[in-house]
Amino acid sequence: MDRVSIGIAAFLAVSATAAYAQQKDAAQEGIEAYREALQDGNPAELFELSGEELWKTPAGPKKASLEKCDLGLGPGVVKGAYARLPRYFADTDRVQDLESRLLTCMETLQGKDPKPYIEASFTAPPKEEMIALAAYISGQSKDDPIAVKPSHPKEQAMYDLGKRMFYYQGGPYDFACATCHGQENTRIRLQDLPYIPGPKGAAAGWGSWPAYRVSSGQMWSMQWRLNDCFRQQRFPEPVYTSDATIALSMFMAANANGAPMKTPGIKR
Repeated sequence: MDRVSIGIAAFLAVSATAAYAQQKDAAQEGIEAYREALQDGNPAELFELSGEELWKTPAGPKKASLEKCDLGLGPGVVKGAYARLPRYFADTDRVQDLESRLLTCMETLQGKDPKPYIEASFTAPPKEEMIALAAYISGQSKDDPIAVKPSHPKEQAMYDLGKRMFYYQGGPYDFACATCHGQENTRIRLQDLPYIPGPKGAAAGWGSWPAYRVSSGQMWSMQWRLNDCFRQQRFPEPVYTSDATIALSMFMAANANGAPMKTPGIKR
């Protein structure tokens, strides 16, 4: 190939690359505009209201509300609590996320048996209660900085477990969380895949859940989101509020430390 032909080939390659980049930028701008439009009138607000009512209404054998539940900042303090979860709780001697902590409060304050909540499907009434409560409590941390920095030995151990789980490959397709979320600037169809090991991607992956899913007309908590990730990897369904799910939450939340909470979010 002579120099002229090489030059023409190089020019065409550069032009094609530039055209692709412009198309990609235009597509990304369209996606961002769509997401911005979704934020107007987020149906999650209705779930927040329902969750607030559940928080304040006496229930269970003890006829008590959850208003004395300690989410880590003292009994009844909701403002800013979600931005600091998961965290270690001395009374249970374990690291808990929001939903596992709520089960503890339901059991101790209201006398409820956590088993029906753990075993119910995500569309059954017990889980609907949990999701509404998660929407309400997470909304009380909106725009607060995420403040999850493992300091207690059990928090560090949970973070380390979450990291190992993130990179663990298994199942019939040898998938891992990292298969989709372990590389930067990747996408499935029009869906961006946040790079969870990095602070920006972790903030995008952690800081906008719970979220209302427009495509299904449902409010999803982080526990539900993680459950669906396991399903997509063809892994067995994890036990609700198990250490496996809390560990992955700790890994994401700690990587997102300092970023603003954008909950409850809205997704396609």
